[in-house]
Amino acid sequence: MAVEAGFRDAQEAAQQFRQDLAAILSSTRGIDKQEWTSNEDDQAASIEDVILAASHSLRNKGERRRLDADALDDLHDKIIASKSYGGLDISRQTIPTTEQYKEILFQTEAHLESVNSQTKSRDFLQVSNGAIQGARPMTLAQKVFTQHALSGIPSGTHGLAVGDVIRAGVDWVLASELSWSSMAQTYEELNDPGIWRNDRFWLAGDHLVHPTITEVPKIKAYIETAEKAKKNFRMTQYQGSNYTIMHTEFVRERAEPGMLIVGSDSHSCSAGAVGCLSIGLGSADVMMTLALGETWFKVPESISIELVGKPSFAISGKDVILHILKELKRNTVAAERIVEFSGEGAQYLSSDARFAICNMCTEFGAITGVFVPDAVTQDYIGRRKRKANKSSSLYFKPDADAPYAERCTIDLSKVEPTIAVYPEPDNVVPVSQQEGMHLDGVFIGACTTTEEELVLGALVLKVGLQKGLPLAKGNRHYVPGSLPIVEKLKELGLLEVYEAAGFTRGPPGCSMCVGLTAEKAGEGETWLSSQNRNFENRMGKGAFGHLASAVTCAASSFSMKITDPAPLLKDLDVTFFNNYRGITNHTLPPPTYSSPQPPADGPHQQPTTTTAPITQTPTQDPVPTTITSKITTLPDFIDTDALSPGFTLTTCTTDAEFGAHVLCHTHPDFRSKVSSGHRVVVAGHAFGVGSSRETAVSALKGAGVQAVIAKSFAFIYGRNQPSLGLLGIVMEDEAFYAVAKEGCEISIDLPGRRVLVEGRTFGFGFSRIEEELLMNRGVTNAYRRYGKGIWEKLTEKKGEVGQVGKGGGHEGMVDSRLKW
Repeated sequence: MAVEAGFRDAQEAAQQFRQDLAAILSSTRGIDKQEWTSNEDDQAASIEDVILAASHSLRNKGERRRLDADALDDLHDKIIASKSYGGLDISRQTIPTTEQYKEILFQTEAHLESVNSQTKSRDFLQVSNGAIQGARPMTLAQKVFTQHALSGIPSGTHGLAVGDVIRAGVDWVLASELSWSSMAQTYEELNDPGIWRNDRFWLAGDHLVHPTITEVPKIKAYIETAEKAKKNFRMTQYQGSNYTIMHTEFVRERAEPGMLIVGSDSHSCSAGAVGCLSIGLGSADVMMTLALGETWFKVPESISIELVGKPSFAISGKDVILHILKELKRNTVAAERIVEFSGEGAQYLSSDARFAICNMCTEFGAITGVFVPDAVTQDYIGRRKRKANKSSSLYFKPDADAPYAERCTIDLSKVEPTIAVYPEPDNVVPVSQQEGMHLDGVFIGACTTTEEELVLGALVLKVGLQKGLPLAKGNRHYVPGSLPIVEKLKELGLLEVYEAAGFTRGPPGCSMCVGLTAEKAGEGETWLSSQNRNFENRMGKGAFGHLASAVTCAASSFSMKITDPAPLLKDLDVTFFNNYRGITNHTLPPPTYSSPQPPADGPHQQPTTTTAPITQTPTQDPVPTTITSKITTLPDFIDTDALSPGFTLTTCTTDAEFGAHVLCHTHPDFRSKVSSGHRVVVAGHAFGVGSSRETAVSALKGAGVQAVIAKSFAFIYGRNQPSLGLLGIVMEDEAFYAVAKEGCEISIDLPGRRVLVEGRTFGFGFSRIEEELLMNRGVTNAYRRYGKGIWEKLTEKKGEVGQVGKGGGHEGMVDSRLKW
């Protein structure tokens, strides 16, 4: 082919592409050449001309070819966009190299293949423009769940309530190169099931990859695994490594109001900034969703946080969420619930500020956070360049009498710069209480640090430089969240400000926030960081990290002591910042809100998938239904960073390997206790809080733990337990904890739903879906048994096993609760 020898000019490339496009359109979409060409097209001067002409011709064929024309328009945008904005940077004058041309052909095939996957998927855009008669009052989250339900909506209710179990279709699936490595293993265990949509899988190289270590064998393997996914799945959205932090460009350019999104990272909640429901799950759970385009949920409670008042100038979203953590504390009102933000004060918060607030809802202990979409949201979505990323929006708002578990009010006028003191994100105090603390380093970055915060940080640095403040000895490092943000900072003349203030710049990635590879804090060092999590050893083994906004970090970077930014903010260039924000005196029109349209019986219902097994479940020893052991106890808030320390994510593969390091930094005697027969863990509140790493469950299993009993589980961790085949029990009865002490004998009777300890019997709730997953030793084996109908089968309405009363004595009550 001519491509192997290269092209003489752009027109020769266009002629070759015209032939290749004809073959791809025919093989992928069954479109004959006569449908999209004319004699005049033979003289096309560039590949761009060929694409535009083909799109125009297909669009003229009417609705039947609209999606094909849209795909070619998206392809055109991809080809001409600069690499900093995720494109190939090929203009009309470009003579493509052999590699560039191969990538053009790949993208052409991928974009047209996306039409096939789109037409096979459920369309969630059908809504009612008015209130549905007889619909029950719903929260924003319940409306999004209702819109995406494939089954499970009680007859005649026209909506969902807390506790309803549904199969739900999704709009996007997210992963990082780190979580994809685990997902890829699950994919192989599922026997290569394919993925549901090649245009709705967002995979970012951000957690481990760094340009300086790409040849390190382990890092290279992560990159190769991600690149293999791009090729095999013909992904249209893959941007490679260090283009963006996983959530940054996804929220800025892809997430839309009303969507339901699942991601293999706890900060997937960031997308709630634009009014969608975005929920983090474990890798195995997310891989199942990617393969099937659906998953299951038990509709959780929601709380409402009404924002009132107007924040002071330069108060960022980071300041707001730290203030919320100070006022309400983590794992309290938000625990295992969805947080919905609304109120007149929200109008003063940009989408970037909302991103930071939703991002740290996982530190708040919430399942996710979501802002009620409004005029700010509509304006933000409307500014996007690509039509494809602003044409699937659904604007929902909660009903006035929505059934919130709790309602709270936050006065934005009272928000001030604060510090979250290591190692707890809710140990938040005014900057003045920590002022003068010595710092070894300052870090501005991570997904929670938005473009807006980076601009504010730079403007603070500019004031300090103009005042001639000296730069004390110390480490200063910043990491913009994406290449488009780097371009914006460059356009604003702010890159040189960071450089003049002594900051080094890293490529877009998680960097010091996860502290796993090239960029991390040294042992014994104290840092002030604008990241979202300050758990023990998070920034690096033995390092101490305190959290603050980028503004406070910038102000503190001159003296390398924690510093109140107020004196510098007095001289900050307000006009420059307001021009950047695009703030005007014009009132933005509100969006038109819709009512969700639940699935109806009949032809619009999602087709029933087969429940026939695709293979036999591998022969294994039966899962014990009775466990007898000694107890080992753990306190509240055991986090996944402790259960599976960061270094294990890149050094361990088997359960036993992860188990060798479980709690090694925080409870070094834990493993020896388990190995000596203390195989049932009894813990406090929010066990498994923190990141979504399902290896926390793997580590417990690998150490020999047979069951975990806790007052509550963090949402993602709790769901990971049955998905990976570990028994987890929520026990709320305080009388149980009064007798279940370290070293006591305990017996768990799963069929009877009871626990016996110190001569007393305590009941617990356990759902059929949890039991099925547990008895199958996890979700992958359940898939082998039920095939693609797994969630249809496991969410069928059946009677639940009775519950034992809290004080003992079987009461035979129906228990449909899903405790995680």
